[in-house]
Amino acid sequence: MPSEPNATLKTIIARHSIRRFASGEVDRETLETVLDAANRAPSAHNRQSWRFCVVHGTKKEELARLAASRAAEFSRPASVLLRMAARSISAAPVVVAIANTGDLIRHGRSLFQREDETTADFFRTMEIQSSAAAAENLLLAATSLGLATVWLGILYLVKDDVRRLLGEPRGEFVAVVPIGWPAAAAPGPAKRPLAAVVRYLE
Repeated sequence: MPSEPNATLKTIIARHSIRRFASGEVDRETLETVLDAANRAPSAHNRQSWRFCVVHGTKKEELARLAASRAAEFSRPASVLLRMAARSISAAPVVVAIANTGDLIRHGRSLFQREDETTADFFRTMEIQSSAAAAENLLLAATSLGLATVWLGILYLVKDDVRRLLGEPRGEFVAVVPIGWPAAAAPGPAKRPLAAVVRYLE
């Protein structure tokens, strides 16, 4: 890392999951700035096969209740995480869910002129990768504006129920991200050193 990281690197370094939110709404202009950053992510074949569902009010509480009500069906670790997710959803002023539309999969079948499972899985994976890039853009943009976020990956366990609750007719959801102002300043977790995760090949 450079001794004097630029603004982008500082945002990447600063970003970490925050599950506790202060009271106070996120204004529309700030939220749309974050959503615009998410929408500028790279996507396979430039299909941009994602949809951003902005969830607040009654629908947000329904989402929180869904996570909490399904918790008992899973093992203790998953159950605990689903209940934690429900609390974060309820505490945040707004939640953004990123859902795949399935458009890339349909495009891929037409492009390859094949209907087999391998082709569908290939393009489904690329669609997930694309939406994950959008989610990361969203997290970084929010961090740069002083907002707190957490990517609630545990909700993938109930993804079909989440999709139905959000009114998405097809595809699958990739990320559920509560967004708000942090309740308190907190450091992020330590990261593994590069030597532990990087291999140089020649």
